[in-house]
Amino acid sequence: MRRPTPALTPVLALGLATLLATAPAAPAGAATNTGTRNSYGTKATYTPGQNARTYQRPPAGFTPVFTENVSRHGSRAATDGEDADLVLALWKKAEAAGRLTAKGKQFGPKVAALQSAMSTVGYGDLSGRGGREIHDTAVRMEKRLPGLFRRIAGDKEKIDVVSSGQGRAVDSANLYAAGLAEADPALKPLIGPTRTDVDLLYFHKAAGGAAYRDYIANDQRLASTLKSLTDQPTTHRAARDVLKKLFKGDFVDQLSDDDRVAAATAVYHLYAIAPAMSDESPGGKGWGMERFISKRDAAWFGYLSDAEDFYEKGPGFAGSDITYEMADVLLDDFFQQAEAKRAGTSDLGAELRFTHAEEIIPLAALMGLPGSTKGATAERPYTYADNAWLGASVAPLGSHIQWDVFRKGDTYLVRMLYNEKETAFKAGCRPLAKGSTFYELDELERCFGRTNSAS
Repeated sequence: MRRPTPALTPVLALGLATLLATAPAAPAGAATNTGTRNSYGTKATYTPGQNARTYQRPPAGFTPVFTENVSRHGSRAATDGEDADLVLALWKKAEAAGRLTAKGKQFGPKVAALQSAMSTVGYGDLSGRGGREIHDTAVRMEKRLPGLFRRIAGDKEKIDVVSSGQGRAVDSANLYAAGLAEADPALKPLIGPTRTDVDLLYFHKAAGGAAYRDYIANDQRLASTLKSLTDQPTTHRAARDVLKKLFKGDFVDQLSDDDRVAAATAVYHLYAIAPAMSDESPGGKGWGMERFISKRDAAWFGYLSDAEDFYEKGPGFAGSDITYEMADVLLDDFFQQAEAKRAGTSDLGAELRFTHAEEIIPLAALMGLPGSTKGATAERPYTYADNAWLGASVAPLGSHIQWDVFRKGDTYLVRMLYNEKETAFKAGCRPLAKGSTFYELDELERCFGRTNSAS
């Protein structure tokens, strides 16, 4: 969620003269249709989506010849200390006035310790958990495709590693490569140094994202929609409830509505980032931030966070592709790598890419991955009741999309894993057989409009 610019000032300062005439009703099931994990939004930590023992076997005679992926970096510290600064400033005022609740007295030292841990790790940098997530994902990939990696080692094929160039993505790339080499030491000399490709893996900030950046900065429909979704009675009720767990009622009542929302949003952000920092907690037992916000209130603020990501990075408004059209450069690279392998013009055994939520979320929408198929209309804004999009499922920390390529003679098949779960390609793409997770590369080219691609 966007932070308010100055401390304790109106949240989501999107002030426009033209707002929606009436705010949409509170999203049905915002608190009841989502589990605790979903309340973390895109800050949810990574878990594999499927047990590898349950994967479908490739059709008879097909062997793996190539794999490629794109991965979000692993769990990290918050990108800055603003949320903790805001909350601690308010906490110190309440402490001086003697207006802390029993939980509030515990909260301040807990926030200070979490802030210190994040500062030590480095704001925006991988946490211990994040490093482990990435390493373990690489080890599981090698175990899923042992025949492929034996062939790569035997044929001395190269493994290309590329990142956005941002610190946490570079670190994730290096840790992934190290995990792969640890799983199969014969691969180590074949893994190239991590290179940077901003246009491919940081496209929202590159030349290809210019129209998108204008949309974020200037689109009035976006601004008014986010304002209307945030400025609801439920938000103000939730903000008051969050703060009254920490501060005495009269202290909370002295704050303006906007300042209450700003402070409660900061509390939610600390709750959301805490699991990503679990390794750095005392004894590695976790920070216990869930004790300071109810499940209902966490779910509501999680919904607001999801709404912002949905409209700014995901399917967005029905009939518009401004949020995800720029991801075509990445999808195109997936196809190009697979096509080069088929054409015999590639000496790569694997292509490994490392990026951010700002790239994974648009790519999921462009590809029509589960949960990312439906935009919202002005008449029916994004709610959990009306839309399957959930940040914790679409792009948790460490999320990734992988294509495994299999060959038999002149036929090439592709299997997609989305967060390590076998996943069908978008509607209209025909699998090899009903219920199969394998698709002919020719069919995917047809389905995605690449029928003129060189083979």
